[in-house]
Amino acid sequence: MKALSLLFICLLLCCLSGCSTTSHTSTSNGGYYLDDGPESHPPANLDLVPNAVPRWEPYNRYANKPYEALGKWYYPQTNNAPYRAVGYASWYGRRYNHHRTASGEVYNMYAMTGAHTTLPIPCYVKVTNLKNHRWVIVRINDRGPFKDDRLIDLSYTAAYKLGILGHGTSQVLVERVFPK
Repeated sequence: MKALSLLFICLLLCCLSGCSTTSHTSTSNGGYYLDDGPESHPPANLDLVPNAVPRWEPYNRYANKPYEALGKWYYPQTNNAPYRAVGYASWYGRRYNHHRTASGEVYNMYAMTGAHTTLPIPCYVKVTNLKNHRWVIVRINDRGPFKDDRLIDLSYTAAYKLGILGHGTSQVLVERVFPK
């Protein structure tokens, strides 16, 4: 009986270890999943993708209500208050590309966008990588990341421009910016 139990456990572990392999050859892993990353042929010249340009937009009436995610309640800001915080940025790629965001827009991993748990949707933030001092401006149009050690999720291109793709995360400064 012990041998049968041991055999079952070994088979189970073998099956589970197969779940942890990635389906792409990139060493860059973003978001929460090991199989997230770039598509087979990402566009050339991602360096030329411009920052988001802040403009006044009405807040999304659906994406700014209190909500629960993974057993925790979040209360989005619904005003034009300043925001400045230091934390870790992660990114999400092809796993969510072409899926609806919290704003109802379709996620484009090659646009300059981001996800935040409580900033108004939409709004704009300047994200500065504190390791290399590169910065980008992204438009917040989604909710997340829902991990306690993360402050913001960035699109693939924003993470690329900040130099965090290979690491998956990096410490950043997030500052809300407004139209001039």
